[in-house]
Amino acid sequence: MSRKRDDDSNTNCAVEASLGVIGGRWKGVVLYWLLKGTHRFGELRKRLPNCSQRMLTLQLRELEEDGLVKRTVYAQVPPRVEYELTAFGRSLEPVLVGLRDWGEKYKRRLQRTG
Repeated sequence: MSRKRDDDSNTNCAVEASLGVIGGRWKGVVLYWLLKGTHRFGELRKRLPNCSQRMLTLQLRELEEDGLVKRTVYAQVPPRVEYELTAFGRSLEPVLVGLRDWGEKYKRRLQRTG
């Protein structure tokens, strides 16, 4: 049996389970931008210029599998794919806003000491 991203069975730690789902360099950023509304893949790529197309695809796929992101494909030429937060994904809003606020304080702290 493969280990799931949110498997905390060895430690029974809810923080480990949470970070297993939303952790990593790009997932939090993707979720943060999706808080602002539905985005097409290309729009997300522009907001994450340091994230490769392959990595963004992987991250979005995992977020979709974990029930945080909904992917909608429109049958048109060329195909249009949109991503949005599910209600469960939106429940992360206070966490993501808190991370953003903490990150802004951290960046200011670095500027003062740098």
